[in-house]
Amino acid sequence: MLENSSTDQIEWIDVHCHLDRLEGGAEHALKLAQAAGVKNLITIGTEPEDLPVMIELAEKYAPYVYCTIGIHPHEGVKYTKEVGEFLRANATNPRVVAIGEIGLDYHYNQSPKEEQIYAFREQLQIAADLDLPVEIHTRDAEEDTIHILKEFKGRVKGLIHCFTGTAWLAQEALDLGFNISISGVVTFKNAEDLRQIVKNIIPLDRIHVETDAPFLAPIPMRGRPNTSAYVVHTAQIVADLKNVSLQTLSEQTKKNAQNLFKKLKI
Repeated sequence: MLENSSTDQIEWIDVHCHLDRLEGGAEHALKLAQAAGVKNLITIGTEPEDLPVMIELAEKYAPYVYCTIGIHPHEGVKYTKEVGEFLRANATNPRVVAIGEIGLDYHYNQSPKEEQIYAFREQLQIAADLDLPVEIHTRDAEEDTIHILKEFKGRVKGLIHCFTGTAWLAQEALDLGFNISISGVVTFKNAEDLRQIVKNIIPLDRIHVETDAPFLAPIPMRGRPNTSAYVVHTAQIVADLKNVSLQTLSEQTKKNAQNLFKKLKI
């Protein structure tokens, strides 16, 4: 049985994790998260097979867990008319806060570019029609990502998750009204460019922290399977870069999440 986290803790929301894949199972991961002050988390859909699982987890572990549903660019070939119908039918669920994880990935090209672009546009249209934000994955596809997002300017907002891109991408996304989410990558030794973007480009009222667990565990947990509890390590680096206290960052990122994900009750 999950319990409320201590009221004297600084509280966090992990805006992007994969709860179904976390070590020890979902309930174990949630207990660790709550012990670390992670009050809420958003578990992310990536392919047709896991979308019902995301909704089930969010309902089972309400009010702590919310979810997104969407098709990851790696799975772009799996996007079909039936998948689109599923998204439209289920995105109205109060536990579904966004369409995601959607986007483009030209680094691995696990799905052909044309399939990725088609799935991306279709899901952005669903988000626009249902007035939902999106969580976006983009890797080695900055120009196409921004080009497509400009097609939906003023109709879709959301966040660029696990941001590892250029200063150009950060500024273009911000100019389009998107927020930016920072993962454990910001703690890595070779991530100085990212740290400068966090410090100098991303405003405090547009930033989020996430784990992308079980991937990308932050230092000092590098080498272990990531889990939502570790978001506190990323938050410490972000707070230092923004020259604010952890309490200030906590309050601001919760406010940012509530402003973006309208269904959140945190």
